[in-house]
Amino acid sequence: MAPLLSWNLRERSSFIYRILHLLDCSLACGVLWLLVHLYQVPWYVYYTYLEIVVFVVSFISFQSFQMYRSWRGWKFYREFLVIVKAWGTVVGFLLFYFFIFKISEAYSRVVFMIWSVTMPFFIFLLHILVRKILRYYRSQGKNIRHAVIVGAGDLGNRMARQMEEMPWAGIEIVGFFDDKLDINKQDKVLDRPVLGRIDDVREFLRGNDIDYVYIALPMRAERKIFKILQECRDLGAQIFLVPDLYIYGLHHAEIQSLGEMLVLNFNPDTRWKRSFDVVFSSLVLLFGFPFLLAVAALIKLDSRGPVFYRHRRITYAGREFECLKFRTMIVGADEQLKTILAENPEFQEEWSQSYKLKDDPRVTKIGRFLRRTSLDELPQFINVLKGEMSVVGARPIVGKELDEYYKGNGEQSAGLYVSMKPGITGPWQVMRRSDVDDYQERVELDDWYVLNFSLRTDIKIILKTIGCMFSGKGAY
Repeated sequence: MAPLLSWNLRERSSFIYRILHLLDCSLACGVLWLLVHLYQVPWYVYYTYLEIVVFVVSFISFQSFQMYRSWRGWKFYREFLVIVKAWGTVVGFLLFYFFIFKISEAYSRVVFMIWSVTMPFFIFLLHILVRKILRYYRSQGKNIRHAVIVGAGDLGNRMARQMEEMPWAGIEIVGFFDDKLDINKQDKVLDRPVLGRIDDVREFLRGNDIDYVYIALPMRAERKIFKILQECRDLGAQIFLVPDLYIYGLHHAEIQSLGEMLVLNFNPDTRWKRSFDVVFSSLVLLFGFPFLLAVAALIKLDSRGPVFYRHRRITYAGREFECLKFRTMIVGADEQLKTILAENPEFQEEWSQSYKLKDDPRVTKIGRFLRRTSLDELPQFINVLKGEMSVVGARPIVGKELDEYYKGNGEQSAGLYVSMKPGITGPWQVMRRSDVDDYQERVELDDWYVLNFSLRTDIKIILKTIGCMFSGKGAY
């Protein structure tokens, strides 16, 4: 490895970002000048002052928001969000500037509005162009950063594979440090050599030009992690800790700050989900209100008793709530269940497996139709508006199910389940519905959803649910 060449590349990269910083500020001024002339607005001296203010404020804001950090391995949208925040600060300052000096009338509002809205996109396009150029040079073996991984276990292997899948990031893994592998036996991990034991990292950094050190050790190795941070931070390499979030089984975990403390948030970010739930449920209840009244009338005509059935289920953080359904059984069905199970061993076995009976004698005529089409669950949109459920999520379960099946799965499934609200529909309802005989498979489907939920997934599940309602497959 040639230290001098690497340092030259590093300095060249820093120089590129300094030039990009100036280009961004100049671009903001240039686009403003162009719009003023395109709209044939007279160029008063106020525009000259504005150009100076824009350049200075942009220079400070762009640097403050770290727009020129190393974006190797980062996705484009994250850089765009930083650009939007930095530019929003510039626009906010300019509005304050207009207000303080009472000079807003001196400028074209149309030009200012178009300029304010379009600039983040122009800056982002410029950054993409620079990224493409840098990626081209990296593909030619130039502008490469060298890294070592401390820890050759599953986490270290996963980190190395991630780097191999991103050749455009220009990060080359030189090798691994690990206490469980022997350098004398010429052990290799993913065709990368084992450079030594963890205690050898400091000496290796002293004699070699390394840009990044990725610590991929389990959390229980806190002493080794602390020693690396204490001894190696002054040797020219940037040190990153790869948190082993996979041991907690929650892919949506994120690092947040609480004052001066860093906390790891294991609660999935469902703010977009709540907005979607409210809008979707409101539309269903609004346009489906006449139909709901008709169903309620049919239930009253078919058998005596209330229209709704309430049952206590588990929601977010393990709290209980009253889950609403259209009543599909005769009055006193819960009391009759004990007698039915006692007199019919086959029913007892079926109930113990799925907490449902396929040919339940307690179901009314209209109730059987409502169950077959899943229309009995429509009142749960009220639960969604109350914030007790989501449109899409894991199945609503009772406390006994949580204790016996979810906590019985090594506690992990129970923790995943209570991290989100249950749904009216979900993967279990559309993939297999009540045809699933193995309860463990239901638990695994709920686990899968919590770990992989997204807006796209929710929409696909909703569309499949509509198809299942017409087919009636697996519903009883």
